[in-house]
Amino acid sequence: MQILVTNDDGIDAPGIGPLARAVVAAGHDVVVAAPLDDRSGSSAALGRLHVDDTIVLEDRRLDGLAGTPCFGVEGPPALCVMAARLGGLGPLPDLVVSGINPGPNTGRSVLHSGTVGAALTAANFGISGLAVSMGVGEVYRWETAAELAMGALAWLLEQPAKTVVNLNVPNCRLEDVRGVRWATLAPFGTVRAALVGAQGGSGLQMELREHDEQLPDDSDTALVNAGYAAVTLLRGITAAPASDVADAIELTSLAGARAANHRSVGAAPRSSGATTDRSAPAGPRAESGPHE
Repeated sequence: MQILVTNDDGIDAPGIGPLARAVVAAGHDVVVAAPLDDRSGSSAALGRLHVDDTIVLEDRRLDGLAGTPCFGVEGPPALCVMAARLGGLGPLPDLVVSGINPGPNTGRSVLHSGTVGAALTAANFGISGLAVSMGVGEVYRWETAAELAMGALAWLLEQPAKTVVNLNVPNCRLEDVRGVRWATLAPFGTVRAALVGAQGGSGLQMELREHDEQLPDDSDTALVNAGYAAVTLLRGITAAPASDVADAIELTSLAGARAANHRSVGAAPRSSGATTDRSAPAGPRAESGPHE
């Protein structure tokens, strides 16, 4: 299986190496492509694309990945996925694995995650994606998240294309993980955004703060906080059920214009030069003026 490994923290971030090495050890052909700098919070953004621009691509070497092509890309992780699926990074990937993100990507805030955005972009290009994130701490147990990710990957390989798995792992030794649980999306993640300062009209200052909100026990945020690995299947952009919005827009924006146009056409005077030769033989008529 040809697999692209990416992240949103950058090609030099510590979490991508352990994940890529685990995927290689599982027997897959791997290409690593990740942003040249930190693109956290980029969601599924592609950045600026223009025919006159060249996207910078740098060859990189990562520890323990001799023989594995590794690239730094001037752009967010979704761009790495798109470039790979268009053939810009070698053989087309059959699946995308994104992470390991140092910090959970849980709750509805996954909308903003570049780690998750890469997996969703994979689905948009017809293949499956796995996003892997873990809890924070002074010491990161990357090997725990990588090992659980391989279990998720093995399952994902048996699923239909365009399946997206979001895996969040507690930051602890593998033997200390309490279990793996199916999770709902929490109303928000482990932290919440807050405005901490406004400098008149010159700028804003924001930060992410921990919270003490009570969350559903089966939600991804609550499960990771309780020591479980949480797994959720995600869907990308889909249309909501049909509603009366089209009728409302047409009634509000078009009906009046159509009525005014109808009145204008109906009030237009007829040309006095239009005549019909009633003595002409039957047959096609020559149209020299307005229709009668």
